[in-house]
Amino acid sequence: MKVAFIGVGNMGAPMAANIAKGGHEVFVHDSDVAKASRLAPQIGARALGRMSEIASVEIVVTMLPDGKVVRSVALDEDGIATHARPGTIVIDMSSSQPLITRETGAVLATKDITLIDAPVSGGVERAAKATLTIMIGGDDPAAIEKAKGVLSCMGNTFFEVGALGSGHVAKSLNNVVAAANFGVLAEAMRVAERYGINQETLVNLISTSTGQSFMSNVAMKHAVLPKTYNSGFKVGLLAKDVAIAAELSNDLGCQTPFMHLAQQRWQSARDLLGPDEDNTKAYLAWWGKK
Repeated sequence: MKVAFIGVGNMGAPMAANIAKGGHEVFVHDSDVAKASRLAPQIGARALGRMSEIASVEIVVTMLPDGKVVRSVALDEDGIATHARPGTIVIDMSSSQPLITRETGAVLATKDITLIDAPVSGGVERAAKATLTIMIGGDDPAAIEKAKGVLSCMGNTFFEVGALGSGHVAKSLNNVVAAANFGVLAEAMRVAERYGINQETLVNLISTSTGQSFMSNVAMKHAVLPKTYNSGFKVGLLAKDVAIAAELSNDLGCQTPFMHLAQQRWQSARDLLGPDEDNTKAYLAWWGKK
């Protein structure tokens, strides 16, 4: 199939590369035109010179900062809705706000363009290995089945979680759990340090005990302890995902104090670090370290 991939940052670049490896004809586009131009020959793709060129593709994949950016790319004057042909499937793999996703999907539907939300979990390492977990939301089963031909190039675990927007809800709930886990693990490491327990020993212990998680096995071991802080996921994006989950909880009338505490902590980290820093640097920010 012909696939346009819009947004080739830390996650998008390896994901687009794996679609190309899967035998699809790939066109890449990014707000940083030079970045897309550099990437295209490296992965056997072509840079999308003008948005009008998406008229030739069957599927458009977006991997962008949030739902507002996706809406702009989809619905602005020179956007997807203007140029894509009827029958095109748009797969939003960003971490987007579910209500915005539903609004965007409704407008695209008037052009006979189907929107599916399919956000991912697994980070840059699993994006490169094409082993992402993908959470799929959509209202058109036939479009979802067709989309899986492309999604299977990027991930190996699929969850169909409901109607359009449900994938983004599931992603935010996953990320708020991960964010809360990182926060309490960071505090445990601080207590261990004060008491005189080696932090690496504590992380290794937790990683083989009931407190284990992605955060203990990967984030702490490979980004915080070696002080590389290079998980590849920006703190602003994680703070946004946590906020989506907490705000959805409010909208649904749920009592979720842990989510709201996580929201406060990650907003604090974002404000202290700036949104573009790696999320693992929250370990430094919360205690005023550099």
